[in-house]
Amino acid sequence: MTANQGTGAQPAHRIINEIRKVIHGKDAVIEQVMIAVLARGHILLEDIPGVGKTTLAIAFSKATQLKYNRIQFTPDVVPGDVTGYTMYQKSDDRFVFVPGAVMCNFLLADEINRTSSRTQSALLQVMEEGTVTVEQKTYRCPDPFIVMATQNPFGYAGTQKLPESQLDRFLFRLSMGYPDEANEVSMLRAKRTAEEVQVLPVATQEDVLAMQAETDRVYVHDHILMYITRISAQTRNHPSIALGLSPRGSIAIMRAAKAHAFLHDRMYVVPQDVMQVLPCAMHHRLVLKAGVSPSKETYDAILADIYRNVAPPQIEVPEALR
Repeated sequence: MTANQGTGAQPAHRIINEIRKVIHGKDAVIEQVMIAVLARGHILLEDIPGVGKTTLAIAFSKATQLKYNRIQFTPDVVPGDVTGYTMYQKSDDRFVFVPGAVMCNFLLADEINRTSSRTQSALLQVMEEGTVTVEQKTYRCPDPFIVMATQNPFGYAGTQKLPESQLDRFLFRLSMGYPDEANEVSMLRAKRTAEEVQVLPVATQEDVLAMQAETDRVYVHDHILMYITRISAQTRNHPSIALGLSPRGSIAIMRAAKAHAFLHDRMYVVPQDVMQVLPCAMHHRLVLKAGVSPSKETYDAILADIYRNVAPPQIEVPEALR
């Protein structure tokens, strides 16, 4: 078997097909979630209530059999609920660690922008390092560790804007949007009986870890690395942007491009992989200048400027990967 046959991605395709049973007409979003998981990244789902964000997260955890926790963020949630805390155990005359919600493989952080900034900050270390520190002791989360956070659009009652340091830790920001007419009818047809569609376990924790390891091995030519670097430089000098992509953002684009290639049965990255993941990996990391509207039209114009000023490279793929 050669390196480019792509059979290692078969569990990912099974997961995607299983989730399609309950999420109608959102194939692109499902694929983007899968890409983020392959890249060991976290996902922020931003949308209005009721379009299936939570259903998507639960379906993914069931299809992969990952240990799953859910925490509903409200103003009274405290950091200890997220990371864990120590408690005195009288019978043993010692303090013991009580694990928080993050001690799992797949954490659904529901409505993350409804809680306090202090509680949101409790996620910063664990999203970056996969560890939490409580009372000067560090505890590692299970591997893989993925956060899928949902948030309602800023301006809805009870919401507050996530800080840039928090946003930068999400590999992708995605939006599901309303279903089209045909898919909404399909959804209603499926819901009109009491019998719900069951998401079956079609992959295991070991499958996910194996696919992540294979994604790490996807080949990235130096010309692709330069392409990503030039894209980042464009955002740092763009007239509409106050704060462009950080080096963490460049790394996120590279990792996502490798995952996109792997999911599409290639063990090497081409410029189109970068282009496909760029909007989801870039937009939430940009801080626009005062007076610039954070609209879809603005981000589309920024992307158009980048594509106009940074030409995709021609690369030579090693013979063994073709």
